[in-house]
Amino acid sequence: MLEQRIQQHFIDSADLKYQTGPVLSKPISQAMQAILACVTSGGKVLACGAGVSGLLAAQFAAQFVGRFERERPELGAIALPGDATDPGADGAEAVDADRFARQVRALGQAGDVLLALSISGQSASVLAAVTAAHERDMTVVALLGNAASGAGGSIGRALRETDVQISVPHERAARIHEIHQIALHCLCDGVDAQLLGEQEVSS
Repeated sequence: MLEQRIQQHFIDSADLKYQTGPVLSKPISQAMQAILACVTSGGKVLACGAGVSGLLAAQFAAQFVGRFERERPELGAIALPGDATDPGADGAEAVDADRFARQVRALGQAGDVLLALSISGQSASVLAAVTAAHERDMTVVALLGNAASGAGGSIGRALRETDVQISVPHERAARIHEIHQIALHCLCDGVDAQLLGEQEVSS
């Protein structure tokens, strides 16, 4: 029984990956181009995520500043500190809704990119960060879910035409996180390929 449950996780995850690859390849490519234009112009990426998504934001920043799969010069990225243990962080009633916005106002500059993650699309703190990024003339790349709130939720509705929305068409948090992680890997790989060439890397 337990092994069947485990196997079902793998099956469900694989199914969603096959379904979303064709759907998300275009917005992920657009996001990669926005990030590439930012860093090659001397800008930086500010990454933030609601709750557990903050860990993915930190992983992205670490791989962007350090390396993904190939050695290359450092690229500018900062993970904005949040609280990954706050169960309400991905909701509309955040305890400190201005947590990320203060950091965006302090660190963000015109031409920078805000990489914002929220599986619900309803995080008050991420929404405030998007608003602060717009005030700084930053481009927003938003990785969202597609829950009952509708495609992208309140964050998706706050995005501008020049922003990029990557919404996973699923309601289960674990599955959305998995697709978000692949999307972030694609962003790192795509930027590396543009900067270093498309040579194959060892598995």
